[in-house]
Amino acid sequence: MRVVVVGGTGAIGRSIVAELSKRHEVVVAARSGGAHRIDISSAASIQAFYREIQGFDALVCAAGDAYLGDFESMTEADVAVGVQSKLLGQVRLVLLGRPFLREGGSFTLTSGFLLRDPVPGTSNFAMVNGAIEGFVRAAAFELRRHARINAVSPGLAEESVGVYGANMPGRLPVPMSTIAAAYARSVEGFQTGQVLLAE
Repeated sequence: MRVVVVGGTGAIGRSIVAELSKRHEVVVAARSGGAHRIDISSAASIQAFYREIQGFDALVCAAGDAYLGDFESMTEADVAVGVQSKLLGQVRLVLLGRPFLREGGSFTLTSGFLLRDPVPGTSNFAMVNGAIEGFVRAAAFELRRHARINAVSPGLAEESVGVYGANMPGRLPVPMSTIAAAYARSVEGFQTGQVLLAE
């Protein structure tokens, strides 16, 4: 299969690329680094990327930003960070990618454990993660040409413990290999409309 990994130069993205490259042709795209540039907050950037690479069998998104900060000082502009990037960015990839997805192909998006286990400062993450999972569940009914769509919900990745671990007492870090395996299950498996937990 030809698999596109958007955000393939980040910590989780690199692990996904390493896992899927064992069995598939992987196209790495990212805002910085990688063979192809893409900004998922821009429809024009996504369209240009799809025109450049043409057809693909699967797309995985491990990209998207959201606001991390105190709720009392959070503004509408802060909320828009997660909406425009992590939520609409991933939705754009699906909507604009449908014509380029081959018969029986799949989309895999990324939500996250903060939907089910939020901590202070993460309301923007929790909100967009919930919206992503709702989108995946509903879109699965209507994708054509036997296409599939799932989301992976990673836990606290081992590589992120140094940055976020102090704010998440009692949460065990998840090995990158476990997270990458969840994405491989979505790409290579048969599920659709599912949220695959790697928590």
